[in-house]
Amino acid sequence: MSEHSSENPGRQEPDLQREVTELESKSATAARLFDIRRIIGGLFVVYGVIITITGLTDSDAEIAKAQGININLWTGVGMLFLGVFFVGWVWVRPVVAVPAAGWGEGGSAEPEEREL
Repeated sequence: MSEHSSENPGRQEPDLQREVTELESKSATAARLFDIRRIIGGLFVVYGVIITITGLTDSDAEIAKAQGININLWTGVGMLFLGVFFVGWVWVRPVVAVPAAGWGEGGSAEPEEREL
């Protein structure tokens, strides 16, 4: 007999539904975790902090090289603002995984991801 025999047909459907639900949950979690806005925002915040600290510790000679503008400080602050903007954007408008139409209705097995 085949692997999917009719010995216990009621057991297969709930197991399949439970497995699909678990996979959809994992997919939604992965979509939120690897949202490109979160990655870009985090990198800008980290680099912004590093460059801002560098700008705060620049000597007068280094500032004189940049024609009197503390370029490291201004660039670091700008990067911090941009990073906070991206992280705030993720918080205000998170990615939501929309469930597919269904297995038997011509829908795909993968949930679609869209921004609300």
